Amino acid sequence: MDSIRRYFEFVKPYKFQIIGTIFIGIIKFVIPLLIPLLIKYILDDIVGNTALSVDEKTEQLFFIMLIMVVVFIIARPPIEYYRQYFAQWTASKILYDIRDRLYTHIQKLSFKYYSNTKTGEVISRVINDVEQTKTFVITGLMNLWLDIATIIIAVLIMMTMDVTLTIVSLVLFPFYAFSVKYFFGNLRTLTRVRSQALAEVQSFLHERVQGMPVVKSFAIEDYEQERFDKQNKNFLIKALDHTKWNAKAFAVVNTITDIAPLLVIGYSGYQVIQENLSIGEMAAFIAYIDRLYNPLRRLVNSSTTLTQSIASMDRVFELIDEKYDIDDQPNAIECKNVKGHIEFKDVSFSYNQDEELVLKHVSLDVKAGETIALVGMSGGGKSSLVSLIPRFYDVTQGQILLDNQDIRTFKVRSLRDKIGMVLQDNILFSESVKANILLGKPEASDEEVFEAAKAANAHEFIMNLPDGYDTKVGERGVKLSGGQKQRVAIARVFIKNPPILVLDEATSALDLESEHLIQEALEKLAKERTTFIVAHRLSTITHADRIVLIENGEIVEIGSHEDLMSKQGNYYKLFQIQQLEH
Repeated sequence: MDSIRRYFEFVKPYKFQIIGTIFIGIIKFVIPLLIPLLIKYILDDIVGNTALSVDEKTEQLFFIMLIMVVVFIIARPPIEYYRQYFAQWTASKILYDIRDRLYTHIQKLSFKYYSNTKTGEVISRVINDVEQTKTFVITGLMNLWLDIATIIIAVLIMMTMDVTLTIVSLVLFPFYAFSVKYFFGNLRTLTRVRSQALAEVQSFLHERVQGMPVVKSFAIEDYEQERFDKQNKNFLIKALDHTKWNAKAFAVVNTITDIAPLLVIGYSGYQVIQENLSIGEMAAFIAYIDRLYNPLRRLVNSSTTLTQSIASMDRVFELIDEKYDIDDQPNAIECKNVKGHIEFKDVSFSYNQDEELVLKHVSLDVKAGETIALVGMSGGGKSSLVSLIPRFYDVTQGQILLDNQDIRTFKVRSLRDKIGMVLQDNILFSESVKANILLGKPEASDEEVFEAAKAANAHEFIMNLPDGYDTKVGERGVKLSGGQKQRVAIARVFIKNPPILVLDEATSALDLESEHLIQEALEKLAKERTTFIVAHRLSTITHADRIVLIENGEIVEIGSHEDLMSKQGNYYKLFQIQQLEH
């Protein structure tokens, strides 16, 4: 079981805590094993002892009961408390470590992974599946051994009382072991299928909650209800398949554990009649059978939860095993002292190996501090080209040089640290305006935040918000207008102060006033930086040093606005059409 072996990597740092918890647990479970011996002692040595007077019997009964009260009321509660506390503490720490590793891992996964994977699926694995593995720590690493220890100690005590009766008590053990192995082998697969179905429901729900404005605006609640019912029903079917098999397992195993006490009662009753066994010993054995088979019933429950836990482990490690498309080379270097000279050398690119090329043999030399505008029809490859600069994807062919050094030789994070991006749909987190600006430079002072906001023409509207810079913007910045969101996004690039700037459709779909404020802020931001502007509206990029027209993944025309207009080629036609539309 590879998943269990790998899980032990997370368990290993807490081995002493686990051993300590098991030791405390054994003491906790051994104490109740005194009860059958107490029954035997009271029946045989006190109640049935004809040599003692009534007063002596009463005195001995009160004395032994006082000892038991001390054990059960004074000694046992703190043992129970510390066993529970340390078990939960250890399990919670292990889960913390796993989620920490997973979060580090999912931050390294590429855009390609997230374009092919639903967000809800990732969340389900990090939250639900990791939580399910807690059972393995508490049940598999602690309670399982405690139950086994309880069974062994109970059997040893029973052997000292009567060997034959002990063998009768254990005669059904092989049937129990076989039934557990048979039923719970298949349960792991059924559990994984059930977990996947639940993850699909969660993914669907996550998308629909985010897209509720679309559902309401198109008035398609009934249609979406049907689609949710379909997902929910799929989970129901998988859950019932799991439940059916689980119920069969419990029916068979519990029948075995119920028959065993009947065998002991019948055989021990016969032995008492034959005067081979005392009443006290019979009562003690019946009590021990309960102590023996209760852990076995718990082991059946444990088998179910452990199967669920191991299936969840499989899903967690599937996510951990997801390969990084973009990773640092073994000898990668820090990206420092960037001047901003970027060169595309015969660059071709496709999103997946079996798909056609989005960019075809693109070569472009951009000088430090130059502003380059990328224009053309939608789907031409403009955004794909700029997404290669911060290595959101890697080139399929050719290379991109930064200051004459292949960008793949830099450490990815240090490269991205030198690039500022303002996109068409900038994502803001549901925190304060200030917290969103600080994403550009987490250690920045309040003064730096205010200066960045002023440079982005955002300070004035921020001060008019209910709590100013401390105003929560809502999920994805829903409480702000499109123009306000853009200005906050520009402010966080100002505070980052990178030598390279990428503006991808940063002013599209905005009202004229917002566009003017944002255009002004962007021009200020682009000064003395190497800037790439992806634009649909050509009137916004006439100031660029050079304009690159891209069609079907190839550079068709390149030059300043004046040069391209005088050529009267494709750019000229596009510009004329847009002017007429305007």
